[in-house]
Amino acid sequence: MKDMGEADIIFGIKLIHSTDGIAISQSHYVEKIIVKFGYQNSRIAKTCYDSSIALFKNENSVSVAQLRYFQIIGSLQYLANGPDISFFVSKLARYTSCPDKIHWGALNRVLRHLKGTVSLDMHYDRLPAVLKGYSDASWIAKKFRINGSSGYVFTLGGGVVYRKSAK
Repeated sequence: MKDMGEADIIFGIKLIHSTDGIAISQSHYVEKIIVKFGYQNSRIAKTCYDSSIALFKNENSVSVAQLRYFQIIGSLQYLANGPDISFFVSKLARYTSCPDKIHWGALNRVLRHLKGTVSLDMHYDRLPAVLKGYSDASWIAKKFRINGSSGYVFTLGGGVVYRKSAK
């Protein structure tokens, strides 16, 4: 065993130490995704999801670039540990079997949003260890089916320690 000092990268997540606390960043992974899927020249979206667009199962069974959609969703699921995109990536992952143009538009918006947030990181303060929990749910009826989404997040000392979203 060899002591190599404080860790600066763990599982592809960059750790930035300061006197205030610690910050984590996945900027290099976000940049890699943007370049791999060709979004370098796309314009930036301020939000990662447009709530006015409703996503439903593709009824006409004509898939649009299903393999590429699946590859992007897979790349984003690794990145989706952050609370900003985890709900939207899990929502878009429901349609990997037969995505259409509406699903692609929503996925493009997530990638364009990530391009604008590549320089951001998540900072964990050296605060007292106070556990806080937040939850939200949405129950929407469509014809005879009921689609619901719920989620929760727990923070400890100002940083996310556990989150979950489900259909």
